[in-house]
Amino acid sequence: MKPGTELLLSEHLRQLKLTTVLRQYPALSRQAKEHGWSYEDFLLSLTESEIQARADNRLKRRIRDARFPLIKTMESFDYDAAPDLDRRLIRELMEGTYIKEHRNVIFVGKSGTGKTHLATALGLEACRQGVRTRFTTGAGLVNELIEARSERSINRVIQRLSHAGLLILDELGYVPFSREGSQLLFQVLADRYERGSVMITTNLGFADWTQLFGDPTLTAALLDRLTHKAHIVLCNWDSYRLKESLKRKSSSISKEKKGSK
Repeated sequence: MKPGTELLLSEHLRQLKLTTVLRQYPALSRQAKEHGWSYEDFLLSLTESEIQARADNRLKRRIRDARFPLIKTMESFDYDAAPDLDRRLIRELMEGTYIKEHRNVIFVGKSGTGKTHLATALGLEACRQGVRTRFTTGAGLVNELIEARSERSINRVIQRLSHAGLLILDELGYVPFSREGSQLLFQVLADRYERGSVMITTNLGFADWTQLFGDPTLTAALLDRLTHKAHIVLCNWDSYRLKESLKRKSSSISKEKKGSK
């Protein structure tokens, strides 16, 4: 290709914002000549590279916007530590049908049983399927809502949350909410009823949620909406973190005994 033509082509690709085509063109051009590709095959390869790059970038943005504290996958989940987990249900949830049906998922169990890992992995899979996802803790979201109300931006925050196809609330139950916080969280969750999916991890059984929200009437109304057609996963197995700590302690004691002999 003539130098002038190559410069003009590069400029056109920049104007069209075909950055991957611009980057891949030289290598694919050489490859096409070496293998005798037709013009159609060469053009197809270029456009496929651009489409794949844009899809990858969109996925990166969705994962970044989801605000996961850590990236966890189902491949790294220790199923042996969760013997009673319904794997069939987890495989079904990975398909994402519950999001299309605006159904909720609630993981209930004590600390250390992998609830956050499961929620994060399912949220990551939702991102891969093109779903806008937001991950936050229950206390974190309540604080965000209270601050937004004080700054008179509450409507904007609630609207932004409504755009998420999946809202993940982690660690619901560790910190009780003020009356204002309870009412604001109720507003967010009630607005999502049959319009968007909510995923919750909690250490509290439903009978104890009044401790969290304070108002029995509000709690009953919220539970009625959240649990309607929801997938409820009971995580009743032993704490994985506790078992790991006991294992390390036992190993340390054994080494100390051997060293003292």
